[in-house]
Amino acid sequence: MARMESLQGRTKVQSKDTTTGRKEVIEQKEESNVGPKDIGTTRKKSSSVCTVLFRCPLTDELLRKEEREGHIRNVLQRLSTTDPTSAAILKIHTYNKDREKVKLGTETIAKYMNNIISHPEEEKYCRIKLSNKVFQEKISCLEGSHEFFEAVGFEKKTMPGQDLQEEFFVLGGDALKNLDALHGHCDALLSAEPLRLSLERQLRIFMPSIEAAHFDLPDDFFNLTAEEIKREQRERTEMVERNAVLRTKAMREREEQREMKKYNYTVLRIKLPDGYILQGIFFARERVSALFDFLREQLQNDWLPFELLAPGGHKVENEQATLIECGLVPSALLTFRWDEAVMADVEAGGGQSSVSVIKPELLSKVEQLT
Repeated sequence: MARMESLQGRTKVQSKDTTTGRKEVIEQKEESNVGPKDIGTTRKKSSSVCTVLFRCPLTDELLRKEEREGHIRNVLQRLSTTDPTSAAILKIHTYNKDREKVKLGTETIAKYMNNIISHPEEEKYCRIKLSNKVFQEKISCLEGSHEFFEAVGFEKKTMPGQDLQEEFFVLGGDALKNLDALHGHCDALLSAEPLRLSLERQLRIFMPSIEAAHFDLPDDFFNLTAEEIKREQRERTEMVERNAVLRTKAMREREEQREMKKYNYTVLRIKLPDGYILQGIFFARERVSALFDFLREQLQNDWLPFELLAPGGHKVENEQATLIECGLVPSALLTFRWDEAVMADVEAGGGQSSVSVIKPELLSKVEQLT
């Protein structure tokens, strides 16, 4: 099961985001004619904000959000030919969205397996009637469950039942001889997680620009269609004009929260002390800690404490808050500054800040913000 552990580990690790990687996938998609018109249109409209992309932990490919489900199914189907057990386990955890049903189903499968491991000599535990109520309600309803049984050594057989011929899963003799492997498959099934594609940060570095606070967001940043958003904006403007005098602070805050829920993603820019601008894409409901981690990865001195100022000038301090709770959705320009007390100590000790805040190798990727 070493391969299964490797696959599971890779699904939990966020891929490193590079400007080069983002450009390569766009070039590849254009060459293969997979939606090049949409991507090209977005690039022409705004070279600073790109189509939302996701990275597959198994193939390292970059995909647009509408391509994710088909890609995952293709990848797991290919995996079925080389590692059917791991593929079946991932299918169970990935295809079935109701996590409670998955938990109940996998635990029920584990009970079947453990009965066999504990009593391999008893034939009744090695046969599972497919029409059994528990099997039907808790296991058969999960996509990939039958594939799992077949992958670990069960065979479908028609055998005499109480009144007529019935279908059973029967564990083969070879599998019975290797109970350790069966135990390993059971553990892997219980500990597995869904195969998730990670949001690509699409790190970009821009020259100082007066356009830093201007964002032209593509349609896939929104939960609503562009036409629906325009209509709601028009209706909201009319309502605000009618109720401007009567609106309280609480009413305004509630309205702002409703507005922010329309967005799935946010593009954030961080203005550095030397004027350079970093940009990355995040889920709207990611925690502020993800933004701080993203920024630390780009700094020369990632151990030095720093502060981020929101567009209103206040500090972004609560790293457990979500970006949407901090009002950093669907886009925001933040300002970076070193912790003043620490920098005072550094300067008092005869030290000085780096010429550039970010790593030198990133400066070779600087772009003009247009």
